Amino acid sequence: MAKNRFNTAWLHDHINDPYVKLAQREGYRARAAYKLKEIDEQDHLIRRGQIIVDLGAAPGSWSQYARNKLSSPGKAGLDGRIVALDMLPMEPIADVTFIQGDFREDAVLRQLEELLGGEKVDLVISDMAPNLSGVSVADAARIEHVCDLALEFAQAHMKPEGALLVKCFHGSGYSQIVEKFKSQFKQVAPRKPKASRDKSSETFILGRHLKRSA
Repeated sequence: MAKNRFNTAWLHDHINDPYVKLAQREGYRARAAYKLKEIDEQDHLIRRGQIIVDLGAAPGSWSQYARNKLSSPGKAGLDGRIVALDMLPMEPIADVTFIQGDFREDAVLRQLEELLGGEKVDLVISDMAPNLSGVSVADAARIEHVCDLALEFAQAHMKPEGALLVKCFHGSGYSQIVEKFKSQFKQVAPRKPKASRDKSSETFILGRHLKRSA
């Protein structure tokens, strides 16, 4: 019964969520687009001419937002490039190159590196989240692992002056993740956009300017 009540409450909140309604109206696949939009408007992350990699991209709302920022009115194609990766399938987005697979696997990484043609990335965005079990110690380890993967990826593929934005969660292990970011980046800042639900422990960490490049 409790589970049914929870599901009903979640559905009610979701249907009445202003960001869900906005996403439907503006053609975004998920309300998550507005989290990236708020952070981008604060930190000016996305600029024309950039190479952007979207990790854990499905269903694609972050790539959609980035694509809109790299589009020039009246011009075909993008001023810049977006590569999206996810283990799950994703419906195509015009001008966005999608790789389905696990970027920890050599074959997937090689595919990405071939697409980049030796160029380094300006911005890595990651809305990846592990499946959470409700066991805080286990979940903390899973969250840290996902953030570590994004950090390693950025370290290997990003320009020294680039930026990495990852999703994280407050709680056990959060301070260790922040410390890892501080060891890799000259500037580190937490971000909690208004589009992130108040009840959620979800937050984002932004790292800018690598201390050393791979």
